[in-house]
Amino acid sequence: MSHTSSRLVLLGSTGSIGTQTLDVVGRLGADGGAPEVVGLAAGGARPEALAEQAVALHVPRVAISAEETDAVAHLRAALSAAAERAGRPDPVAEILTGSDAPIALVEQAGLGRGDTVLNAITGSVGLRPTLAALATGARLALANKESLVVGGALVRGALRRPGQVVPVDSEHSAIAQALASGRHGRGLTSPEVTGRSDVRRLVLTASGGPFRARSRAELADVTAAQALNHPTWAMGPVVTVNSSTLVNKGLELIEAHLLFDVAPDDITVVVHPQSVVHSMVEFVDGATIAQASPPDMRLPIALGLTWPARPDLSGLVTPNRWGEPAAWTFEPLDTGTFPAVDLARSAVAASATHPAVLNAANEQAVDAFLTGRLRWTDIVEVDAAVVGEHEGAGTGDPALEDVLAVEAWARRRADELIAGRSL
Repeated sequence: MSHTSSRLVLLGSTGSIGTQTLDVVGRLGADGGAPEVVGLAAGGARPEALAEQAVALHVPRVAISAEETDAVAHLRAALSAAAERAGRPDPVAEILTGSDAPIALVEQAGLGRGDTVLNAITGSVGLRPTLAALATGARLALANKESLVVGGALVRGALRRPGQVVPVDSEHSAIAQALASGRHGRGLTSPEVTGRSDVRRLVLTASGGPFRARSRAELADVTAAQALNHPTWAMGPVVTVNSSTLVNKGLELIEAHLLFDVAPDDITVVVHPQSVVHSMVEFVDGATIAQASPPDMRLPIALGLTWPARPDLSGLVTPNRWGEPAAWTFEPLDTGTFPAVDLARSAVAASATHPAVLNAANEQAVDAFLTGRLRWTDIVEVDAAVVGEHEGAGTGDPALEDVLAVEAWARRRADELIAGRSL
């Protein structure tokens, strides 16, 4: 690939967001506006997919978080096979390995202000790569919400310039777009301070997941397969389970609070099963601006790469069909059946480290559910118990070591609680 005016490092390239990002890059390339992909990072579980990406894009360097010798060997073999199929007998990529490999990939790419890091890593392990990306001065297209949930103060402190972060989650991308209709110069995504905000509240929409309208009693024996059967979105297993419990919406509430500097009490969650209105902003004059598009993550991904410009995604993203009948509905959230949003709201109000505890406990609980060690209804109960035991880490902004310490404690405590629950 020839050099262009901007470069892209993609973290989490073989996951759902990562593969769709490369679809977008291919579409942008048709108009000559695609960034040059100079680095790909993945966990290492899908070496063939990573190898195909690296060879197709002539990527000079790849990273896998796995440290096992056989994982590296499998990737080398996959790179050789992919290169041979492409008519290039030698692999094209240098391989970085280990838990710090995504960070090294970002640091070694030589990025600057005109470049982009898209962080689509799943989980709190995405925090340190986020901090590394911000340190380069490059734009951070953020699809790893846990970076903010776990280390919001750290991310704020790492900013090199206003507006350096562009959200990729569809809800937060929608809010960023709607905010352009008013005056709101606060938060990580704001390019400049413009004075008093005229925003009254943010409205996060939720699909309701696969268990919308069910009672708590009806959910006692749901299976992992049922939780992973999302009605509108195709996502990875952790995010999909989080969507079924609405923990994902709770984490998004925390993310919205930190991204846009809006108080948690001024962020409302409503259930919108059609997943066409991705979120809304209500202004002080009573007007509400909504962003509507089909449930296709490639639109917010593209905006993450080109913000504030809107790329032509003809042939890739199908717009709403306004000539056909359609109905959009909005329902209040059933907080009795789905208490996760209220739990997140209380966690972010408690201290700077309570959200990190919530996220860490939830990651352990979701893993236990997916591996048959925990009931679905126990996930948020474990989360709440661990959050309730946490005393906070002081009143100031926590350092990275503080965040990592409370995370480690929360994981241990969650594992203890999970082990004490019999199926």
